[in-house]
This record gives sequence, structure tokens and C-alpha cells, in this order.
Amino acid sequence: MPPALPLPKEHTLSTARFPAAGRLAAAFLLAASLAATAHAQAEKKDFQPQVGMAGKDVIWVPTPDDLVERMLRMAQTTPNDFVVDLGSGDGRTVIAAAKKFGARSLGIEFNPDMVDLSTRNAAREGVTAKAKFVRGDIFETDFTQATVVTMYLLPGLNVKLRPRILDMKPGTRVVSHQFNMEDWQPDETTNLDGRRAYFWLVPAKVHGNWRVQSGADAWDLALEQKFQLLEGSVKLGAINAGIRDARLQGDRIAFAFVDAAGVKREFAGRVNGNAIEGTVRADNGAEGRWTATKR
Repeated sequence: MPPALPLPKEHTLSTARFPAAGRLAAAFLLAASLAATAHAQAEKKDFQPQVGMAGKDVIWVPTPDDLVERMLRMAQTTPNDFVVDLGSGDGRTVIAAAKKFGARSLGIEFNPDMVDLSTRNAAREGVTAKAKFVRGDIFETDFTQATVVTMYLLPGLNVKLRPRILDMKPGTRVVSHQFNMEDWQPDETTNLDGRRAYFWLVPAKVHGNWRVQSGADAWDLALEQKFQLLEGSVKLGAINAGIRDARLQGDRIAFAFVDAAGVKREFAGRVNGNAIEGTVRADNGAEGRWTATKR
């Protein structure tokens, strides 16, 4: 049998070539991946929302900047506040709260492209330390720590959110662009160039029976509440006397009644859960303190 002939030099197999080929393929794949990432990032940076663009529950229509400022002033926003904007869109309300009012602020937005855009806008305005954005559903994300809540939603969404808002800390300030909350009457309505903004203070929950004590005097007080509107009566022996000038503003309550001696007593206080404490003034000049405990 003749001896095997050697392969031509150009056909000789060399295992040394394969690691180099593997490295070349890996480098190609890495370059392709980086290029795809860069392209995706460029697309996100180029993203610009269009008025009327569909979202999860609403279409996007921005609130004009002058109305944004008025809404934040209606809420008397300060650097001590935590402002949460529900459905924050391009981030203008959150950014204004941080930049013009010094408030810590958060935007909750379902569209991730909007979240990225808002974050870039905040960076451009130099407020990333105070203005933050998260992707989330406003019905599932916790915003109970807010002291100011802003929104531009549809009426049905406002009403759906209403129970959660009413469970927030009394005195929380709420501002809505354009749409109200049905029978929860606003504490203020502002009109600006044909657009409306509504303001509410979250009221304390005072409906029920209370025992009022002032010095040696004591009365049974019954309160009926519809949001911040109050009615009630006070028991004066066999008489159920109506209360007057009843007001509830956040955790602050005020009312008056004429006692069995014909003296009008005016009460003002602050609600803290099932207790109230404050001052009382009579039209005969007497002044003092009062407390009430829910029964």
C-alpha cells in the first residue's frame, strides 16, 4: 500500500485557527448588540409625545404651564411638601413643583417612554435630586404619603380614586385640572383662559356622636357629615338644638350653638382621630378650652 500523501499546505487543518474565529464571532455579536442598544436608546431620546396620544386610561393632553403653576399655588405648595402627580405625562407638574416651589415630587406614569422622557426633562432642568418618576398604575401604586396630589384625569377616574383620596391624612391638598369629583364639592374653583382647576382639602372623619367637655359643662353632640359639609345637633336636656356655622377644613372644625341659658358658644378645634381639642368663646366674653371624644 503506497504511503499517504501529505495535504497541500493551503488545505492543512490547523486547530490554532478556531479560537481566533470564535473570538471574531464573539466580537461581531457584541458589536451588533451594542449597535442595537445604541439604536434603541437613540429612539427613546427621540421620543416626543403627541397631543391625543392614547395611554392606559386616558389620552395625553398636557396642562399649560401657567395653569400648572396656578394649581401648585392653589395647594399652597412649599419646600416642606411631597407632591405626587397622578398620570405625570411629560413631567411638567413634577418638575415645576421641584424647581419653582422647592418641593420633593414624584410622578406616577404608566407609559415607560413618558417616564424616560420625564427623567431626561428633569435632568435638563437640574432637579433630579427632588423630582422623581416611576412607571406604575395609579390605582395600584401607593401615594398615601403625599401632602399634595395633582392630576389631569377623566371624571370617572377621579371618582374611582376618590375613596383612596378620602382615606388620606386630613388636610392633604388635592388639585385637579378640568374635572371635578361629582358630589364632593371643591373648596375652590379657578378659571384660567377657559380651563378650570379644582381644589379640595381632604376632610377629617367626624360623622357620629361626640361627648363635648368644657370646664364643668358637658354636652352630647351629634354630627352628620358629607365630605367637608357638616350638620348636627347638641342635646340640651330635652332639647336637641341645632348647631350653626359648622365648617370642616381638613382637620380643623368649627361650629356654634346657643346653650340653655341663651348664650352663644363658638367652638374651634383640631381633629385627631377620635378626639378633638380646641378653644371655645362665648358671646358673653367668656373663653376657655374644650375637648371632645367620639362615643
